Amino acid sequence: MRLSTISLSFLAAGSATASVEKRAPLISRDESGIEGKYIVMMKPASASEISTARVKSAVKAVDVKPDMVFDNLGGFSASLSARDVEDLRNNPNVAYIEQDSVARISAVQKQAPWGLARLSSKTTGATRYTFDASAGQGTCAYVLDTGIDTTHPDFEGRAEFIATYVDDIWVDDHGHGTHCAGTIGSKTYGVAKKTKLFGIKLFNSTGEGVASSIIAGMDMVLRDAPKRDCPKGVVISMSFGEIPSQGINDAARALVNAGFFAAAAAGNGDEKGRPVDASSNSPAMEPSICTIGATTKDDTVATFSNFGKVVDLYAPGVAVLSTWPGGITRSISGTSMATPHVAGVAAYFLGLGKSAAGLCEYLQSIALKDVIKGVPQGTKNLLLQNGQGK
Repeated sequence: MRLSTISLSFLAAGSATASVEKRAPLISRDESGIEGKYIVMMKPASASEISTARVKSAVKAVDVKPDMVFDNLGGFSASLSARDVEDLRNNPNVAYIEQDSVARISAVQKQAPWGLARLSSKTTGATRYTFDASAGQGTCAYVLDTGIDTTHPDFEGRAEFIATYVDDIWVDDHGHGTHCAGTIGSKTYGVAKKTKLFGIKLFNSTGEGVASSIIAGMDMVLRDAPKRDCPKGVVISMSFGEIPSQGINDAARALVNAGFFAAAAAGNGDEKGRPVDASSNSPAMEPSICTIGATTKDDTVATFSNFGKVVDLYAPGVAVLSTWPGGITRSISGTSMATPHVAGVAAYFLGLGKSAAGLCEYLQSIALKDVIKGVPQGTKNLLLQNGQGK
């Protein structure tokens, strides 16, 4: 679904122009940009200097109070004046400064639900979902979204709401996150029915969030996952996008480099719902993650699904039935609904002993090839499977 998506050195005898060119880049955003709000990312620290020290030094130099500090990623977000921005651009430890921006989620209400059967069948029309009974046991799935209604009975006590970056609101007041979590790992509607689910709230009741909160959520995963009991591995589901962000891309890559599997929505088109190239959205454009498009029940590309060479797989994303806050269910559509199918299948295979490294490529290798109708030229025609297809 749509949601919503360098160095400086002093020259002993260089020209003034050369010095300016080597300042930390300032990445501005257009319509989505938030005036006066910025994300500041530091260069990797040396072995003798921890990244938090560089963050503290940069903050002290401009005398501001950070909104958020990204301890693991090495950066912070804050309200900055034009002078503050220029001072930080001249700081030799700053990698880049990016204007904070607004990201969104969106969903389309549909009435005709369909289940998980397509994942374990080589043809359309199947009514049975076949899977190994391990069902993702020993894995953890992080849902970066609107939160999770952990009281929903279909989660069987396996869901936990661990962090919020939206005004200290600890409920899923939208529904999108609970729906995605249900597709990943609920008892009835989930792919990996024994995985543990951890919700991080990045988006509010209208489906809006900011890039700095998204980065903070990813940083939280890096900090939290090593403390959890996830012997088989970790997956991250990110059903958002719509905006480009270097900071979001870098944070997503850090998740993969940490040994986690990360899936992201390709996006649901432009402001008029017309599909666009997914390479314009973050984190969909990040090459190291698995980017997902959406299909219908009859194996046709969803009319809203973004396209392009960055799309790694397609998965069911139209009229998907899953959990909803208040102990109920709802059927909605979007690449947001396709993405947790892939996150769930990834958890399923991690539970079977696969490694997160190269897992997206493995899913591509076992996908159904060239069965999807309407795939744009230059986009992979690969439909998600769990390896149980007959």
